[in-house]
Amino acid sequence: MNNLLFAAFGPQGGASSGGGSGGSPMSLIFMVIAIFAVMYFLMIRPQQRQKKQHQELLSKISKGDKIVTAGGIHGTIAGVKDDTVIVKIADNVKVEVSRASITKVVSSKASRPQVDKQEGNVKKEDKGDTGA
Repeated sequence: MNNLLFAAFGPQGGASSGGGSGGSPMSLIFMVIAIFAVMYFLMIRPQQRQKKQHQELLSKISKGDKIVTAGGIHGTIAGVKDDTVIVKIADNVKVEVSRASITKVVSSKASRPQVDKQEGNVKKEDKGDTGA
C-alpha cells in the first residue's frame, strides 16, 4: 500500500528512491475504483433507500394522520390533494402545505387501534395468529 501511495504521489522523473518503487498504473486504477465502490455503498445507496422510503411515506398519507412538517409544525391531515395537503394545526386553523414538506408521520389512522365507542373497549385486529 505504501508503495502504491509513494508511486502515485512520490518523486517523478530521474530521482531515484533507492528501493525501486515498482507500482503499476493498473494497481492505482484498481484502488480508485475500490474507493468509489466504498463511497457508493456507504453514502449513495443508503441515501437512495431513504429517499424511496420518504416517497412511500408521502404516497400513503391520508386524512386523519398526525404529521410533522419540515418547519416543525405538528398537525393532523384534514384533506389531501395532488401535490399539497391541508393540515389542521389548531381549532379552526387549517394550512395548505406541500407534500414534500412533510418529514414524519407521527401516527397513522390505519395503525391506530379502533375503540368501541359504546363499551370503550379497544378492538384488536385478528391477523390469523393461532398462537400455536
